[in-house]
Amino acid sequence: MNTILWICQGLLAAAFLYSGSNKTFLSEQQLIAKGQTGVMHLPAFAIHSIGVSEILGAVGLILPWYTGIYPILTPIAAVCFAVIMVLAARIHYRLKEPKNVAKNAVIFLVSVFVAWGRFSML
Repeated sequence: MNTILWICQGLLAAAFLYSGSNKTFLSEQQLIAKGQTGVMHLPAFAIHSIGVSEILGAVGLILPWYTGIYPILTPIAAVCFAVIMVLAARIHYRLKEPKNVAKNAVIFLVSVFVAWGRFSML
């Protein structure tokens, strides 16, 4: 079970590190061209803030559990990502993007699995 959780954590961290890096360093037009349409009509500061939050969350998925320093932060980060996926799915649903909604649903399920698994190991 621990190995499966680590794999899921790694995949989630990689996905959010990629997404967060894009939101931190790219413009709104570049993000939309890459398929991150959920940022449309948001101010640049908000997009960059979301990106930094995603990067910090990706670190929070790995580092606390790995080091044993405040390991409670790992399942909390997973819960936060699950909440983000619910909000993202609503945005993509309104934009009539079923593929993105499906991606959000998968990431939501993996996030919930990590949160459940790590909370149960505390």
